[in-house]
Amino acid sequence: MQRLSPLQTIIMLVGGLLLVAGTGCYVFLLHQQIACWVALAGALAFSLVQMCQRYEGANFVVRRLRRIMLLADVLFIVAALMMIESSYGFLKQYFTDPHDYYTWLYNKWIIALLVAALLEIYTTHRIDHELRKNNTPKEQDE
Repeated sequence: MQRLSPLQTIIMLVGGLLLVAGTGCYVFLLHQQIACWVALAGALAFSLVQMCQRYEGANFVVRRLRRIMLLADVLFIVAALMMIESSYGFLKQYFTDPHDYYTWLYNKWIIALLVAALLEIYTTHRIDHELRKNNTPKEQDE
């Protein structure tokens, strides 16, 4: 995996903190209309830095895990956008029945965020494991 520059590392860490802080404030009903935008800014910063990171190796497993990680990044952004929708209700006017809006969109950001977080945790640990496995020379039996 390509090493991140110090600036990219800072942007990614700040983005992750903003995503967590914005989501936490939103969940605990603290300034929800501001917290959702903070979460979006964090999701964008975190995801864009991670999307720019490249893997130039030939290991198929790591390439597959990187694609799954990119899906998780997109889901982080989608979750933040759905959080904004739950706060402001921009699309509510396009539903003829309010029950449909609440069934399909309202507070569904939680599902996207949970799936993204699980995929991110899984791929991060698996990529680390695969890279260590490939870089460690095997001991030969004597």
